[in-house]
Amino acid sequence: MQTLLHKLKVIFTEPAIRNRVLFVLGALIIFRALASIPIPGVDAGVLEQFFSNNQFLGLLNIFSGGGLANLSIVMLGVGPFITASIIMQLMTVMSPKLKSLYTEEGEAGRARFTQYSRMLTLPLAILQGFGFLTLLKSQGVLAGLSTFEFVVNVILVVAGSVLLMWIGELVTEYGIGNGVSIIIFAGIVATLPSTISQLYFSYDPSQLPLYLGFAIVALGIIYAVVVMTEAERPVPITYAKQSRGGATYGKSQSYLPMRLNQAGVIPIIFALSIILFPQMVLNILTAFNLPWVATANEVVTNFLNNQWAYGGVYFVLVFLFTYFYTAVTFDPDSVAKNLQRSGGFIPGIRPGGHTAEYLGGLVTRLTLVGALFLGVIAVLPVGMQIATGMTALAIGGTAVLIVVSVVLDLIRRLDAQVSMREY
Repeated sequence: MQTLLHKLKVIFTEPAIRNRVLFVLGALIIFRALASIPIPGVDAGVLEQFFSNNQFLGLLNIFSGGGLANLSIVMLGVGPFITASIIMQLMTVMSPKLKSLYTEEGEAGRARFTQYSRMLTLPLAILQGFGFLTLLKSQGVLAGLSTFEFVVNVILVVAGSVLLMWIGELVTEYGIGNGVSIIIFAGIVATLPSTISQLYFSYDPSQLPLYLGFAIVALGIIYAVVVMTEAERPVPITYAKQSRGGATYGKSQSYLPMRLNQAGVIPIIFALSIILFPQMVLNILTAFNLPWVATANEVVTNFLNNQWAYGGVYFVLVFLFTYFYTAVTFDPDSVAKNLQRSGGFIPGIRPGGHTAEYLGGLVTRLTLVGALFLGVIAVLPVGMQIATGMTALAIGGTAVLIVVSVVLDLIRRLDAQVSMREY
């Protein structure tokens, strides 16, 4: 307890750390203020009815940071930037040049890679904004808009998305933590009061055991997410004696931390984007009155409403994307070469190819556990809704995972800042 109080004292008395925390809080206040400003021409009654009956918009509202629920000027949220980042990650598999830029050229290479993602965000935001507003106009949510007013709304939501991406980048640079994740986290947390009030007004004393059961399950999920996020497999590393500049450095011991869930929440975001992508494309094509679009839209809508089919595909995609993202971010050959160059080796394993093979087998086994865990967390709301038939009480596994991961990341970064100041 004393250690915690001491760290809190350092956070609020040390100007550098305090300014970073205040910058994050200021950015979140600006974001929530923007999320409360609706675009012109919204019929609130029709919007609420349409939103409650559409699972597609409910899923997408997570990545808009809650701005989609009232069609705010930041209704697209950081979705286009996330989609652009996913496309760039997929491109690293097909383009060796992009892969080397991301994995081998250090901070400068990653900065250029991120810049390409930013550039791709603009056309994606235009396409998504046009598609959503076209869909909402056809459903009567945006009624009586002229062509000029429609174009102005598209410009507004695209500008809002780019502005939110910029705010997220500023938070990453001048605040603490990943700005995009913090924006999504803030949107999820902002929906808690309305969710709690919905549960309160729909409360039925006969369902008290069900409520208690959900509360216990929720605490269990949070505990499991914390354990799986923090779990790691330390691989022992031994460094041989080395002579540098006339000085001899003795044998030393260290370890390579191999996280059980190396991919974090990224596979769930990837899987959701892939599932929602056909609906986005069909929303855009509805503006051209193509005869086959209505049929395709009905098929996709039936798929999203079929909880068994949707849950099964969702689980498989999360499982596969966990392996994919881990393969992109962790290269056993590169790690083995770096260890060999620095004079390090794993006891009992020969340096070079044997080390790479050992690390590859180890990360494959660890990823299996992480992929199964992420898959279960992702489809948990679907399973609970099938079991109970209560949408309001279905625990959002994705939302819980994002919230807990962001909180743990913020705690780690604050702890690192405090330790650095003390040294």
